[in-house]
Amino acid sequence: MKVGFIGAGKVGNTLGKYFEQNNIELTGYFDTDISAAKEASDFTMSVVYTSLEELVKLSDIIFITTTDNAIQYVWEDIKELAIEGKIICHCSGALSSDIFKGIGKKGAFGYSVHPLFSCSSKTSSYKKLYDALITIEGSRARLQEVEELFKSLGNSTRIIDSSQKIIYHAAAVFASNQAIALAGQGIDLLKKCGFTRDEAIKSILFLMGNAIENIKKQGLEEALTGPVERNDIMTVRKHLQALSEEEKNIYISLSSKLVKIAKIKNPEKDYIELENLLRGI
Repeated sequence: MKVGFIGAGKVGNTLGKYFEQNNIELTGYFDTDISAAKEASDFTMSVVYTSLEELVKLSDIIFITTTDNAIQYVWEDIKELAIEGKIICHCSGALSSDIFKGIGKKGAFGYSVHPLFSCSSKTSSYKKLYDALITIEGSRARLQEVEELFKSLGNSTRIIDSSQKIIYHAAAVFASNQAIALAGQGIDLLKKCGFTRDEAIKSILFLMGNAIENIKKQGLEEALTGPVERNDIMTVRKHLQALSEEEKNIYISLSSKLVKIAKIKNPEKDYIELENLLRGI
């Protein structure tokens, strides 16, 4: 089965190299930026296409690895081509396969295929893709075939419904992008205490890394430590008094979630007074 890519950014390069490393035949890349397509084809030992029609013709599976806002425009172009029997996938975490309107009438099969994975580099992210969960949704007709493509490479897969895509993507943002925001918030507060930026980053990375390791080893609830878990109302009150209004809002929102986790860990404890403090009562 031959795989072609429309879009030669980080995701296109990463998936292409991943497939190439696992002996899946690539047709190559089409991109409006010819230099990006050339770079991707060199990296994956495939071909550059200057004609969208030619790439579609020679590919059995077509991955649209453009930005989210370009997927609709790419579909409008390729749906006018000979796509009967083709599998067409996009890699957006937030968009479903519903974006491929009328694909069934064209005799083709549409899917959203999203690695639950932070793709930060064109040239090295593929090395970690082996451990990523791949979520898939779309036409039932060839769903198993798309899933098997990734299972054959050793990836775990999860079939989801199109109605779940935006919530699924929000979960990914919380765990990945928002984690960076949390790190940034911690770094800013340590800098207020006189830490250099490098010292603050090193310290926060150690704390966050340790928390993640504890979740792996002990589970979510058992990994929880700190003033909320201890029901330490005095310390939480002092934190709220010391923080700016913006910092306080973040702290309250996240601490309210921590209370729910703490209740599971410590069902014998009464967290009502702490909850009232966080609600401003």
